Amino acid sequence: MKFDSAKETDTPEKPDAEFDLPVEGFTGTPEEIERQWFEKVYKGRGDSMPQLTWRAVLMGSVLGGVLSLTNLYIGLKSGWGMGVAITACILSYAIWTTFVKIGLAKIPMTILENNCMQSTASSAGYSTGGTLISAFAAFIMLNGHALSVPLTLAWVFFLAILGVTMAVPMKKQMINIEQLRFPSGVAAAETLRALHSHGAKGMRAAKALGIAGLLAAIDNFWHDGFAAVVRLAPFSSDALVTKFNGIVFGPTWMGRTVMFSWEPIFIASGAIMGMRVCISILIGSIVCWMGFIPALQHAGLITGSGFRECVQWALWPGVSCMVFASLLNFILQWRISLRAFLDLGKMFSQKSNFAGEMEAIETPMSWFAAGQLVSLIALALLAHASFGMPYWQSLVAVILSFALALAACRITGETDTTPIGPLGKVTQLAFGALNPGNMNVNLMSANITAGAAGSSADLLTDLKSGYLLGANPRKQFIAQFAGIFIGTVVSVFAFTLIVDKPEVIGSDQFPAPAAQTWAAVAQALSKGFEALAPVKIWSIVIGGAVGIVFAILPVIFPKQEKYLPSASGFGLAWIFQWYYGVLFFMGAVIAWWFAKKSPAKAEEFTFPVASGVMAGGALMGVAIIFWQNGGEMLHKFFSH
Repeated sequence: MKFDSAKETDTPEKPDAEFDLPVEGFTGTPEEIERQWFEKVYKGRGDSMPQLTWRAVLMGSVLGGVLSLTNLYIGLKSGWGMGVAITACILSYAIWTTFVKIGLAKIPMTILENNCMQSTASSAGYSTGGTLISAFAAFIMLNGHALSVPLTLAWVFFLAILGVTMAVPMKKQMINIEQLRFPSGVAAAETLRALHSHGAKGMRAAKALGIAGLLAAIDNFWHDGFAAVVRLAPFSSDALVTKFNGIVFGPTWMGRTVMFSWEPIFIASGAIMGMRVCISILIGSIVCWMGFIPALQHAGLITGSGFRECVQWALWPGVSCMVFASLLNFILQWRISLRAFLDLGKMFSQKSNFAGEMEAIETPMSWFAAGQLVSLIALALLAHASFGMPYWQSLVAVILSFALALAACRITGETDTTPIGPLGKVTQLAFGALNPGNMNVNLMSANITAGAAGSSADLLTDLKSGYLLGANPRKQFIAQFAGIFIGTVVSVFAFTLIVDKPEVIGSDQFPAPAAQTWAAVAQALSKGFEALAPVKIWSIVIGGAVGIVFAILPVIFPKQEKYLPSASGFGLAWIFQWYYGVLFFMGAVIAWWFAKKSPAKAEEFTFPVASGVMAGGALMGVAIIFWQNGGEMLHKFFSH
């Protein structure tokens, strides 16, 4: 596949302002649907406008590599990552518009170049290293050491290959024929259309993102950077807040993490997450850290104080709540999953009379076969080399991963939620029976499922954007594939340097709630629940019952769902500090108030400002870690 050329004589983008996205889709037979898309959307756009260019892939690689650091930092703190596609779209548009104005570039990127760019950025910044904060971090917790850098690089790379190529047969059925919504893909397409149709609005969003990022970076330097300089340490915001906490809360409550903290990236996260989830987190924080933990301390079960000692007890009801609710939600969506499996035959056999023109631009099935075969062999060798996993079990893990990724992609298309957590737990349960007592096999088999499901759903979400904009799907696949390389290298090397010793995982600095969840399930399945203390067993039972209730309530009261508690939010609060719940809630309240006071401005600025705060604060946080410990980190890294 040759890269497109972007010359000054290329077709201008004037039609973008009048171009309506075909969000409602087309009707008719599969052949009629594909013909309508080809004639009405692709022709005159995807067949004539530059899209897969070197500058698009390079820009996506750079932005994705940078944003992967923010997801790694936030993920180790909060347990989840944020999609980077929309942030990358805004930044790329602003950068190239500026380049054109100052003469560094002759023409701005086309809308379809930016679409390829966001695919590369999304692959590099979001889907590639997603399991580093969960499965790989959990491996460190359970074993006291990390996998070697070459092994980690290989695992992350081939997991991404497995997931990206796994989505190839799903695209035709889910996007072309059924035209599933994939809401985040629609949002990215709408963002690109708005940027290229209304340049002033796009530049305002970019400016807001940049200013917010700069202020957040300065604030984080005041918080953590001052603490690294002896003379400035007493004046850091962390020191000032600690004095405030000592006066207001006292050492006992501070030992339970019941205190105030100033970390704007979590206020920004709360603004994006919404009121329902953030209220659930706040309630869970209060119940856990102001009720459950003090009760266990008074009973003499928890003898120490501090986050690390307390969370070993708190994580059991929290994990149980999330796992039971997630699995039940997955079961309740059985119709979606059943349709995914019923469609399996269509994915591989469906041919239309219109196939000639469409097949010329679709990703070939041969790429799917090659990607699956290569990644299967590589992952089987890696699993055997890493911890002696039998080859046949690797085959079972990949087959199971395809089945579960199929369901995950359909659920993502219909609900905009990728159930990576529960799908990983399904694999953990399966391998708890296949290979009982082996925590590492249990963990990394689930890692295959989670990695494949995450990468597949991410690619289909990006392909949905391209479908709406009239992009060439084969070129967009190549752009997504290209992001794997930079994403693997940046995320793995950054993870290795940040997590330079096992104690980092589960510390006050990096609670790593996702890793704690994965490790807890692996421990329980390997040792048996009878090995746990009675209080922990009862915590699991009660937490699971609460999760089941939370999952059933929206089914019984669908119209009141936005007022009902979120099981994931409530359970997550038990795995990180109390003050995070307060920060998330603050962000949700600010976003809610802004939307009520000025809906138009809130719609335009909430996401860019929140994204800027998270990116700026997280990047400064990573920079400070390297500044403080860079020499020692690099020495350990190169001595391995």
